[in-house]
Order: sequence, then structure tokens, then C-alpha cells
Amino acid sequence: MNIAIMSHTKKQDLMVQFCTAYCGVLSKHSVCATNATGRMVADATGLPVHLFLSHEHGGIEQIGQRIIYNEIDMVLFFNSPLDNEMDKDVLYISRLCDQHSVPMATNVATAELLIHGLARGDLDWREVMNPNRVPFAL
Repeated sequence: MNIAIMSHTKKQDLMVQFCTAYCGVLSKHSVCATNATGRMVADATGLPVHLFLSHEHGGIEQIGQRIIYNEIDMVLFFNSPLDNEMDKDVLYISRLCDQHSVPMATNVATAELLIHGLARGDLDWREVMNPNRVPFAL
């Protein structure tokens, strides 16, 4: 499965901790991310992470296009609800996920539910729907 990870600057450390804790699950899948978050996760975990542009340079839009083309199976976008800076980006990705039936978590509690479901095979229906999808090339 192709998993996109993004996070608000104030939540990047939490994303790194989350990916470190679930490195075993994530290592069985392809992970992509916006540049800063992806580099931090890759450095901390050793996971291969396909990097898109930074948030400021269009990385959110790049991931959004991958959602539209059904190339993303899950999105983890840790949001800082007290900072309005990224509200439009979270809303953009959330709407695309809703439109294309892509599971999305915006906080660590929901992300844990998705990761445990992924490990159990609860999200295998995504692969049945898209059998010819290829993982991200690194």
C-alpha cells in the first residue's frame, strides 16, 4: 500500500515518534511525504520515504494529485488545530480523501487505529480495487 504522511510543523516530532513506533508496519508498505516531514521520518527510522516538494512549494498539491489518480491508499496528516496556517491544506486533502474513499487520520489516535487495521489486513480492499497500482519509486 502507498501511505502518505504529512504534518504541521508543530506536529513533526509527533509524526517521527509515531513512525518510529510503527516502523515495522510501515516498512511493509511504500511511504511518501512532503519534504521536511519525510526527511525527518527517514532519518529517524531508516525507512525509505519517497519525498515530494515541501509544503511551501506544492508538496500538498502533489500528494493531492496522487490521491485523485488513486495512487495513495492511506493519509496520515497530523494537524495542529490551534494554528490556522494549514487549515486550507488539511481541508483540501480531507475532501479528496472523502471523494476517493481514502482513509485519513489527522491525529495520532486515529492514525493508530488505521495502522493497526493496516497490520490486520482491514485495508486490503484497497488492493482489490487497484490491483495494478505500483509502489512509489525511490
